[in-house]
Order: sequence, then structure tokens, then C-alpha cells
Amino acid sequence: MKTYMANARTVERKWYVVDAEGIPLGRLSSKVAAILRGKNKPDFTPNVDTGDFVIIINSDKVVLTGKKCEDKIHRYHTGYIGGLKEIPYGKLLAEKSDVMVYESIKGMLPKNSLGRQMIKKLKVYKDDKHRHEAQKPEALKLF
Repeated sequence: MKTYMANARTVERKWYVVDAEGIPLGRLSSKVAAILRGKNKPDFTPNVDTGDFVIIINSDKVVLTGKKCEDKIHRYHTGYIGGLKEIPYGKLLAEKSDVMVYESIKGMLPKNSLGRQMIKKLKVYKDDKHRHEAQKPEALKLF
């Protein structure tokens, strides 16, 4: 019997909607990253993008446990000399919660061209409205 290897032409993709209300950021990110990679499917192949599309709504209502709102800092560099920027996660959650969720999930994907292809299947929205009704997404209950 031959081993089945998935390829890009034979992958069946679904659309899922995940409500992030009340879910801790790390748990949400790890589950969504596994779906984007395709690890929840029986035909998972590490070198092929077999994942599904994921829409995350209510990113404003995601939860940070412990004292992460005060202690944890999001750092990025603008590319200019002295351009290191630091934002506390509490402020980031209040102002740019969609960016916080997106970056958290992006960090859990492979750091290569395959990971860049996978992250394009993620859509994050601050409230409960999204513009992907035509794809008929299924509601996915993570917890």
C-alpha cells in the first residue's frame, strides 16, 4: 500500500468562524494555528498547506490571564535607527486587539514561505461583524 501525500490541488478547504469572547489569547492562538496548518485533518502533510480559512470575531473580548496586561510588552522595530517601539499588552488590547491576536497566531506558524502562505487564510475582526458571509463559514467552538 502506498502512502498518501496531499498536494495543493487536492486540498479541500473550509471556512470557520471562531468567537474569541472570554478565551485566553494563548489557547486561542494555538488552536487556530493548528487549524491554519491543517493538523486537524487526516491528510496533514508538513510540506503542503492543507489548512482551512479561519475568521476570528470579537478580538476585543479576548482574555489575558494573570498580570500580563501590565507586565508583558509588545516590541517591534520600525527599521530606522533607534526605532524600537514598546507597547504594554493592556494598551495593545484596548487599541489594536486585532493586531495582537494576528501577531500571536503568526508567531505559532512556520517561519518560512509556507507559513507566510498559511497566515493569509486568517481574518481577524474586533467586533462580531465580518464580510465573509458568501463563503458560508461554519461556527467552530474551541472550548
